[in-house]
Amino acid sequence: MAGIILKHVTKAYGKLEVVHGIDLEIAHNEFLVLVGPSGCGKSTTLRMIAGLEDITGGEVRIGDRLVNDLPPRKRNISMVFQNYALYPHMNVRDNLGFGLKIAGHPASVLEERVAEAAEILGLSELLERIPAELSGGQRQRVAMGRAIVRHPDAFLFDEPLSNLDAKLRVQMRTEIKKLHSKVATTVVYVTHDQVEAMTLADRIVVMKDGHIEQVGPPMEVFNHPANTFVASFIGSPPMNLLPATIAGDEVRFSDGTTVPVPTRILGKVREGQEVIFGIRADDITPIGHGIHEARETVELELPVELAELLGAETLIYSRLAGQEVQCKMFDPRAVVSGERLVFRLSLDRAHVFDAASQQSVRVL
Repeated sequence: MAGIILKHVTKAYGKLEVVHGIDLEIAHNEFLVLVGPSGCGKSTTLRMIAGLEDITGGEVRIGDRLVNDLPPRKRNISMVFQNYALYPHMNVRDNLGFGLKIAGHPASVLEERVAEAAEILGLSELLERIPAELSGGQRQRVAMGRAIVRHPDAFLFDEPLSNLDAKLRVQMRTEIKKLHSKVATTVVYVTHDQVEAMTLADRIVVMKDGHIEQVGPPMEVFNHPANTFVASFIGSPPMNLLPATIAGDEVRFSDGTTVPVPTRILGKVREGQEVIFGIRADDITPIGHGIHEARETVELELPVELAELLGAETLIYSRLAGQEVQCKMFDPRAVVSGERLVFRLSLDRAHVFDAASQQSVRVL
């Protein structure tokens, strides 16, 4: 078992650099998730760890070994892909043990490890079936089992759930989390789905355009986004982001509406500073229909443009300072378009970003 260190790792295709000097330390037994939009460099980073892509510059270490020039087979890692990559003519037992057989392990070791992996993943009753006879979730478990039998230093997952339907994705997230608790090893997991990232990770690495934007535990990244990109990417629905100006001890929006500067950032903003005011839908709620006990609030009367009933909550689309904002009603009642409601905005849960740098004023 081993941790992984990336030290100023870059990747370029000709003159086009797609990963820009990443520094990252992944602890032994940590479950780390690389998350970001398509084209942000997360899969390329994973493939450089695996040895499937050569690095252009920097260092990759697995445990105490520098692996820059080692081929994938010598890095002692196992990779699980989104397309399963199972041999269609082999049954589950042979798919699980094929890598060990090719590596020359004796039959007794092969049998023991296949049985162990099948037990962990609930595949013991399916060992004689071929992939065509399995569901998508079962095939994904076989792909994970094939990784387990090798006893690798690290598991690398490249968007393994993207081909599954929504219900099965939720089930497989649970399976993967259980797997990590049973097979204590380092996991690096790539996804574009921020819900997967939030539910699976010990730490999240948010990437954009080949750069790391923020690293931290899921709730730290959710509650304290470093910049507007992280604020808009992590969380569903995305954070409301409204251009504004600091005027004394107030945040003034473009239509003249004002709210007090949140107490926690007083002294970190200056008169006339152009800012982005961020607030999540959960923190703009009709009076009497919120879930957070805010210490610092302001009330605003806003129009209802659209309401989406989501069962235990209602997502309300409204408008503030000429921009659409999303709000939430918990313990909902019927809401109609055109109705005006008084919303309580939780200032102690609001965020302020510098408009020029897009960085949170909390960390500037």
